[in-house]
Amino acid sequence: MQCPLLYRFRVIDRLPQKPSEAATRGTLVHAVLERLFDNPATERTAGRATALIPGQWDRLLESKPELSELFAEDPQGERLSRWLSEAERLVERWFSLEDPTRLEPAERELFVETELESGLRLRGVIDRIDVTPAGDVRIVDYKTGKAPRPEYAEGALFQMKFYALVIWRLKGVVPRRLQLVYLGSGDVMTYDPVVADLERVERKLLALWEAISLATETGEWRPRPTKLCGWCDHQALCPEFGGTPPVYPLSVRPAEPAQDVQGRMDPVHAEAGRPVALEGP
Repeated sequence: MQCPLLYRFRVIDRLPQKPSEAATRGTLVHAVLERLFDNPATERTAGRATALIPGQWDRLLESKPELSELFAEDPQGERLSRWLSEAERLVERWFSLEDPTRLEPAERELFVETELESGLRLRGVIDRIDVTPAGDVRIVDYKTGKAPRPEYAEGALFQMKFYALVIWRLKGVVPRRLQLVYLGSGDVMTYDPVVADLERVERKLLALWEAISLATETGEWRPRPTKLCGWCDHQALCPEFGGTPPVYPLSVRPAEPAQDVQGRMDPVHAEAGRPVALEGP
């Protein structure tokens, strides 16, 4: 939805992307908040949480050595120190938004996957799921950035409704609450979904997959310029910046303008050799 051409670069061409300080800091903070719940409730303090940061950073470097490139030109370690300090501030801010001593998550970093009647598979990883004694489900997602302005809130909630749809189709239960915790600004956004919300999301996903399928067949992946282009690693290959995309790696079938593309999903990915699936952010 952000940019069809970027989707092609990432999913079909699988072009490498440079690690970013912001995204890596988000991964680090998520890891710390997940690991904190390994401790007994009384030990889930801000001090204990920030003490986890160095060890979790070492684990990230071990699993993804390429992250060391982020601070390759920082011989004195000053940038790394500031970066780690910002991660500490984000973790500490979380304690002003939620009280982990009163939380016992049912799931953390949970991989979920389901298949819709159409054959389209949905999958993603949910940061945290809380379940009340009455059985009510709350889906929680941590964001290390700032909360969006009200006019952009629906875009932020789409990810959460995606997760809610997966849980509904998997368990037959509509989550009671969706909660976004913005550590960058100290805001908490909540939304209580109903079945009609999730049905709308399902229809939107099916329409989105039809568009992806058609673009996969025709090779027509159009760029969608926004202010986010400034952070894109692929400007040199983007026509909007005078670039030329790499040769399309899949066979192409010219589009038939008057044809109804309803339901054309499976044949495309059978030819492309990839599963029929959409992944949550």
